[in-house]
Amino acid sequence: MKRKFLIVLCFMIVFSFLMETSLPAVRIKDIAAIVGIRHNQLIGYGLVVGLNGSGDKDKTEFTLQTLMSMLERMGIKVNADDVKVKNVAAVLVTADFPPFIRIGGKIDVLVSSLGDAKSLQGGTLILTPLRAPDGKVYAVAQGPLSTGGFAYGGDSGGGIQVNHPTVGKIVGGALVEREVSYNFNEKNFLLLAIQNPDFTTASRLTKVINHSFRNSIASSLDPATIKIKIPAGYSGNIVELVTRIETLQVVPDTVARVVIDERTGTIIVGENVRLSTVAVSHGNLSIIIKENKEVSQPFPFSPSPGKRGGYGDSETGSLAAPGGQTVVTPDSEVIVEEERTKLMLLPTGASINELVRALNALGVSPRDLIAIFQALKASGALQAELEII
Repeated sequence: MKRKFLIVLCFMIVFSFLMETSLPAVRIKDIAAIVGIRHNQLIGYGLVVGLNGSGDKDKTEFTLQTLMSMLERMGIKVNADDVKVKNVAAVLVTADFPPFIRIGGKIDVLVSSLGDAKSLQGGTLILTPLRAPDGKVYAVAQGPLSTGGFAYGGDSGGGIQVNHPTVGKIVGGALVEREVSYNFNEKNFLLLAIQNPDFTTASRLTKVINHSFRNSIASSLDPATIKIKIPAGYSGNIVELVTRIETLQVVPDTVARVVIDERTGTIIVGENVRLSTVAVSHGNLSIIIKENKEVSQPFPFSPSPGKRGGYGDSETGSLAAPGGQTVVTPDSEVIVEEERTKLMLLPTGASINELVRALNALGVSPRDLIAIFQALKASGALQAELEII
């Protein structure tokens, strides 16, 4: 009896291990990130010159003022009435400032028209400082734009446009002038932020890290944060520690959720979505109203309304135009059609596969699926969150 118990126990342990390992595992670096190591946003205001008449109009005052200020800083005095800006466009320049980038490094910039320019094709961005929210300049951008599109039009108003010509990009167009300081190797602990906070995921992540290092160096502060103590062997060598942690495999847990996008008819159903016992039936009621116009055309030389004569006036004997009138009468046709549908029974705990199979058997469209999921949630049979975006 004891031997049979041990065999069953071993079988259960192996089975649970296989079930755990059969779940899709991902790297920690794909679901979490080190707190403090992040990208920053930069923004700047500048001018794009060299346009072929597709720049801002002369009534765009801020473009004119910017151009005059730039020329004055260069020692050139001009009259506002003599300045034309059809080859110049005011733009906003944005960039993504990555962590640990050093002075002299290059980053990409995105240039977007700020005024009423028709196209930035062929233009060149003039030296533009890029600032962070703290007001300091971290990079300067300059160079020729690549719009990936064009727009041409004629004097009559017609034209052709490919892609979006009022937004351009300069690959490596910004030169880094200031660094973001981060004392990485002087840390006594690291904070790991989970992208999708979850209690189960945080617990699993903590266990995976502690098992890998054979020490309790990780602890869950909350569903979104894991605190990791720096082991003695990795003091001053945090890069190796982070590299080892990021490559560890963990099985994240997710909340049962159904996401619906009514604008596009897109429906995403999570793996853990379950149903209580419910019967589903869905039918379409179509009401079609057709409006037709019927024209009643009188015969030639027909008498006028109220007249007994044909061509002319029977009382006076004078000739007159025919008095027949063309009459348009509406003709409405209403058609009501109702499709016959089947009643589909779903048992308690029906999985996503059974749900999809049942809905496909009903032959419903994406729009119908949205109505069905909303009705399932209202009835309490859908054991999942219903999110409409």
